[in-house]
Amino acid sequence: MFGPGSIVGILGGGQLGKMLAVAASRLGLEVHIYAPEPDAIARSVAKFNTVAAYDDAASLTAFAKVCDVVTYEFENVPAQTAAIAGENSALRPGALALEVAQDRLTEKTFLRDKAGVPVIGFKDVKSVFDLKRAGKEFGWPIILKTRRFGYDGKGQVKVDSEAGAQAAFDSLSGDLIAEAFAPFAREVSIVAARGLSGDFAAYPLIENLHRNHILHTSTCPTHSDKGVAKDMAKSIMDALDYVGVMATEFFQMDDGSLIINEIAPRVHNSGHLTQNAGCTDQFEQHIRAICGRPLGGAVPAHITQMTNLIGDDVAGLPALEADPAANIHLYGKGAPRPGRKMGHVNRIIKD
Repeated sequence: MFGPGSIVGILGGGQLGKMLAVAASRLGLEVHIYAPEPDAIARSVAKFNTVAAYDDAASLTAFAKVCDVVTYEFENVPAQTAAIAGENSALRPGALALEVAQDRLTEKTFLRDKAGVPVIGFKDVKSVFDLKRAGKEFGWPIILKTRRFGYDGKGQVKVDSEAGAQAAFDSLSGDLIAEAFAPFAREVSIVAARGLSGDFAAYPLIENLHRNHILHTSTCPTHSDKGVAKDMAKSIMDALDYVGVMATEFFQMDDGSLIINEIAPRVHNSGHLTQNAGCTDQFEQHIRAICGRPLGGAVPAHITQMTNLIGDDVAGLPALEADPAANIHLYGKGAPRPGRKMGHVNRIIKD
């Protein structure tokens, strides 16, 4: 168990790392940021900093050895980077979660075969023939995606018919996966934490609305699923022997059933609303979990909605500051640009 004065190492220096560092500071912990960018925004709230590449084994080893525990703030930290850190410090969550989440084919295979949870139909795609065969099996349209590094709608294309298969295949590069199209009623997520001893706490189901493939609003609590989503999240986290906070994203169908879309082995954008929901927020929950401390309460006192501030949305800051219901969280990034997450606003909708 790591308490006040212990050092939490964070791989990555973005806004999630910054908010994790603030939460760690509230608990009396010190933070050491490791990131290749000299101007990483999380550095502004960390006592210790290392500027080095993720493949710099010597720097990684030195960093990990001075940390009591190491975690990561985004899922594209190379798995080998995390593995090196884990050889020299406690790594939580482990590198397996990165290995699974970084490849959509590996992820869906693991979820189906190891965690035993329902996922959308999928096929490995190595040729246009594979893509056409997937369309015949699942029915058109289907979604063609890169297996690695896609986020916020990047690296994917909807294929409406066999006639569009060649153009879709040519538009993407690298290893590909085809996924059945899900005619969902809504997109929802569960943000949950698992501790060292397997103790588990999950926030209620969160409803997510997207604009241009980027999360726009998240609202919690939302429609009841009778605990099914929590059970699925726990099955996944147990299968990964996961320690920390993880998000599981679902398609909810018209009949209320859930199909897992993907997992995010980290604190999550849809969980930002917990900062003002009247319970332990996801960032403190993650720090508690990786430090071996008791998990905090995950039952919100209010119905809360988070709205992302994307690009020029921050131009409306004066109006937000004049709104007594707006709880503003800015990340301290540079100039806004299209698609860039500049901050978020939480509002209590109902007590």
